[in-house]
Amino acid sequence: MSVWPELELVLPEVSKPARYIGAEGGMAAPEHHPSKAAWLLAYPDTYEIGLPNQGLQILYEILNERDDAVAERAYAPWVDMEARMRACGLPLFSVDTHRRAADFDVLAFNLSAELVYTNVLNCIDLAGAPVRSEQRAAGDLLVGAGGHCAYNPEPLADFVDFFVLGDGEEVVSEINAVVRDWKRAGKRSRHEVLRELAAVGGVYVPSLYDVVYDGPALVSITPRFAGVPAVVEKRTLADLAGWPYPKNQLVPLTEVVHDRLNVEVFRGCTRGCRFCQAGMITRPVRERPAEQVRTMVAGGLARSGYDEVALTSLSTADFSGIEETVGATMECGAGEVSVSLPSLRVDAFTVGLAAQIQRVRRTGLTFAPEAGSWRMRRVINKLIDERDLYGAVESAFSQGWRRMKLYFLTGLPTETDADTLAIAELARNCVELGKAHTKNPSVTVSLGGFVPKPFTPFQWFGQNTVAELQRKIFLLRDDVKRNRGVQMKWHDPKASLVEGIASRGDRRIGRVIEDVWRQGGTFQEWSEHFDCERWTQAMDRHGLSVDWYVHRHRAEDEVLAWDHLSAGLHKDFLWQDWRDALDEVGLEDCRWTPCYDCGACTGYSIEHIVASATPPAGGSQGTGQAPTGYEPPAAVAVQLSGAGARARP
Repeated sequence: MSVWPELELVLPEVSKPARYIGAEGGMAAPEHHPSKAAWLLAYPDTYEIGLPNQGLQILYEILNERDDAVAERAYAPWVDMEARMRACGLPLFSVDTHRRAADFDVLAFNLSAELVYTNVLNCIDLAGAPVRSEQRAAGDLLVGAGGHCAYNPEPLADFVDFFVLGDGEEVVSEINAVVRDWKRAGKRSRHEVLRELAAVGGVYVPSLYDVVYDGPALVSITPRFAGVPAVVEKRTLADLAGWPYPKNQLVPLTEVVHDRLNVEVFRGCTRGCRFCQAGMITRPVRERPAEQVRTMVAGGLARSGYDEVALTSLSTADFSGIEETVGATMECGAGEVSVSLPSLRVDAFTVGLAAQIQRVRRTGLTFAPEAGSWRMRRVINKLIDERDLYGAVESAFSQGWRRMKLYFLTGLPTETDADTLAIAELARNCVELGKAHTKNPSVTVSLGGFVPKPFTPFQWFGQNTVAELQRKIFLLRDDVKRNRGVQMKWHDPKASLVEGIASRGDRRIGRVIEDVWRQGGTFQEWSEHFDCERWTQAMDRHGLSVDWYVHRHRAEDEVLAWDHLSAGLHKDFLWQDWRDALDEVGLEDCRWTPCYDCGACTGYSIEHIVASATPPAGGSQGTGQAPTGYEPPAAVAVQLSGAGARARP
């Protein structure tokens, strides 16, 4: 049943009404039928943040291609719209046909960031379903979730019926078959359908597990029934070429973030950065054939009318033949299409690549050294030395760029004030490099507080306190002030604290999330609505210690809240990598070295994974060596004299 007549009366009263009307280019024409499983795919943030999400768009297309499924989309209504909806009795609705959420069988969320958790509860409530899964009846929505945050689902375990770990392209059809049969059978016992979902590989159903605590410590999470897996393994798509999605990217009627044609060139990363959850949980690397990339770009441009293409991955410059691919992409638009590479490693960025990117117009350029000193980069396994960075910066300035952004983390394991101040030194030297090529070059230092994440070697690390993060930020800010051409921005350390609570919390943190939501704490990822005190006070009300969950170091034998799940990585590999970090020992990218037996490639052909891969041009795959022939200007050459040989395992 469509709510459009009621919605149409409300739209003039809210900001950005285009968020709620749909009608985008590429939108499906869903045809509901009692024999089809109906999915409402929800992104728990505003339309302009959620629409470009590739994961949601891929599942939207795959489900709508099936003859036994139908999928529509929903996004979190902004605070003004929510107020009008609650006042008028309007429920959460789809933007495609404006159907009520209750008309669907599954409400499925993409979880890309922890601070949206209160929005998840808000959307469930607006959908008309009980917020807690234990209170839902057979006729209520099944609530599912996937995405990177699903690798520690425990904080949302009391609210979400099932989680999906890993790639969704194949498993979504298997889940659909279970839901379809359940619906055709008249939606029998909810417990039975959850048992059937738990039998699908990669699906975790929290209500089927017992959780035991001993004081503050988590003792175990174990199945309550026979046949329920003790460890849920992630799903991995072996061949990206078989899934050229999205085939028909949505083109919005209003401005959204990342408003361009997005084409994924490969999935996974084996660079081994120890802070990076995405790089760990998406292994192994699977490249899309270059010819398929060109086909997807050409078709996407023709359908969408975009004049900018983003070639996406965790480290796009590592894609085999990237310069040729960028050139071919530009040719698809007859010289009128620009290309952006949202994820650039400095040791794979060359003069040739810089020249290709700026042929039409210069898009934003961001490099991520992550740490200021070579010692710190060995700790985090970001194996690029100053020559790598200065070579990339020189390449960019020589091709006409005047400004760039450098992204760093602070609060990393073993970090000292000298490591922090080294960030300013790098930025100063980059500005000096620019002066040889352009007038008034500028570098923006973007600083984020480090939050340890599950399934990384740093999952045992105790996060820095808010006071310590603030001290380091102000230390760097005061030093940067003295440098003309260097600007600095930073992430709120209080937001990093809340992210730490949610990212490594156990099931008890669900009480805190619900408490914050009931106190009005939605859109916590938006600075104008974020309130750290809501979270710390809720922790106190429920007798939970911030220090226990966030600031203390974990022991090797401690049971972690995600130990009953598997990202494909051996826990002893992660522990050894954590010890290597403390010893400042780096590991080279395993695509170019012997296997480290992390566990990610178990069951996959190594030849298949690396068949089309060639080492990136420029540097030498993270060895810290400069691009061939690169000589830094005298102004920065002295800074390189102490860069020693790379530590080896």
